[in-house]
Amino acid sequence: MGRTPPGHTRSRVYAFVRDRILSGHPPTVREVQEAFGFRSVQTARHHLEALVADGRLTAARGRARGYRLAGRPPGSPTWVPLLGRVPAGPLDLAVEHLEGYLPAVLPAGDGDLFALRVTGDSMTGAGILPGDVVVVRRQATARDGEIVVARVGDEATVKRLRLRDGRVELHAENPTYPPLVPDPDAVHVLGRVVELRRSLG
Repeated sequence: MGRTPPGHTRSRVYAFVRDRILSGHPPTVREVQEAFGFRSVQTARHHLEALVADGRLTAARGRARGYRLAGRPPGSPTWVPLLGRVPAGPLDLAVEHLEGYLPAVLPAGDGDLFALRVTGDSMTGAGILPGDVVVVRRQATARDGEIVVARVGDEATVKRLRLRDGRVELHAENPTYPPLVPDPDAVHVLGRVVELRRSLG
């Protein structure tokens, strides 16, 4: 039996990746390898990179599930990785574990997005409840009054950012919790909250 023409295999790879992306589960290179029975991961990567070169996919380098459909039309969903939990209360260890992907319809060029599931009740005054999911634009700075995800040392939290006389303060929206006033060199803004998701189930 003759070999399958490369263009035919590549079209099948594209259809597989497209369907997985649209279902909210972009595949890894290894998953493509396993789905098509390629002998090596490099063969799967070759097909994926050829699809990038053809303009059918885009690639976010350094991410295991970084392939996306190219030419996303305005108003169509983009898939945002849900990266575990962030406390809205006392500082706790930041958890970054990929739980899946969420569809989000945001303006084109809205930046690098990720989502976190909130634990704790320190932001209830801002309408952010335990179990809610916040969609976050990854950025290292934010304006006074914006709600951010910030890391203090090895811990992360979601709070309202306040800039006071050169100090960074992280304020809760619950009077039970006092403001956090960390050393300026110890606090890093990870991103700004741009959307809130809540399940009523």
